Amino acid sequence: MQVNLDFPPIVELEDDSLEAIQDFFETQGWTDGLPFIPPTRQRVREMYQHVDWAPSDVIAVLGPRNGEATLERIATNAVMAGCRPEHFPVVVTAVQAVAQEPFNLSGIQATTHPCAVLVLINGPVASELGVNSGPNCFGQGARANAAIGRAVRLALQNIGGGTPGDGDRATHGSPAKYAFCAAENEAQSPWEPLHVEHGFAPDDSVVTVLACEGPHNINDHGSIGGLGILTTVSTSLRQSGSNNIGAGRGEPMVVFGPEHAEQVARDGYSKDDVKRFLWEHTRLPVADWSPDWRTEERLAALESDTGQREFTRLTATWQDLDVIVAGGPGKHSCWLPTFGGTGTVLRRIERADGTPVRSIFRP
Repeated sequence: MQVNLDFPPIVELEDDSLEAIQDFFETQGWTDGLPFIPPTRQRVREMYQHVDWAPSDVIAVLGPRNGEATLERIATNAVMAGCRPEHFPVVVTAVQAVAQEPFNLSGIQATTHPCAVLVLINGPVASELGVNSGPNCFGQGARANAAIGRAVRLALQNIGGGTPGDGDRATHGSPAKYAFCAAENEAQSPWEPLHVEHGFAPDDSVVTVLACEGPHNINDHGSIGGLGILTTVSTSLRQSGSNNIGAGRGEPMVVFGPEHAEQVARDGYSKDDVKRFLWEHTRLPVADWSPDWRTEERLAALESDTGQREFTRLTATWQDLDVIVAGGPGKHSCWLPTFGGTGTVLRRIERADGTPVRSIFRP
């Protein structure tokens, strides 16, 4: 097999058996450990159906090794992940988003923290592609979720250099590093969706990337009103070991299940009200810190940042907390702590000339 050992090659199945290709890619560190679709030239070419860049166009530069993410290289990883051609515009947009400076890709790729990249999709493309926003939205069962999330992870590994034990220094990692993709459940949300909140039009299709841990469940089957739900959520976020509350920075996300969201909104809480409540009530007293953590240097830094030494907050301001609705029936919500030194990035799905993509299948 003729190969370029820097990136996964386009292969010819007539020259090599499926088993040989799987084994060779595995020895080169190009896989995530799961079987994959061999990226033949025909399959890679089919990925270009719904985008209008040239295969050699550099879409983004991915850290930490500053790999050039050409359209062809992204498509190769998308094929490996099992993407359909209609998924590819979302993958390209997510790759563009993680390369933006606020995301701090080199930092999140090389950290010991177990952060994965959540690809969250809003707007009409989510339903058009069948991206799951309902029951088990962060789990198995939907090809769009699995393939899009896996394609982004493979691109980060094979183009950006986030290879486990090398560029990726995660102490434990997370199952979310295989694939982490979902849509917001806009139909069952009592509040405006995330992309509209951030200034996009309702009919814009938008990809949000978040460098976060896997979902931390928040169970509340007892509260019958909004105040009770919010109290349970706020105490669940008060986690001394999280990168957010330990440093008071970053942009974590709270994902309300539809039933919890309906209870909270029914009692008159807007999304901004929810954020303010959680920010105000998620305070970790300094007295609860490890004694070894309570150094004079850290206390002085806390006082410099907040004007006091008694407690630390989840985020610097209440606006730094994101709130969405996703999932299906059940009295559960969850939250996604972030790496801390990373920003959430939203990017509209667009063509090469910057015009928005209203539909994957129609011009």
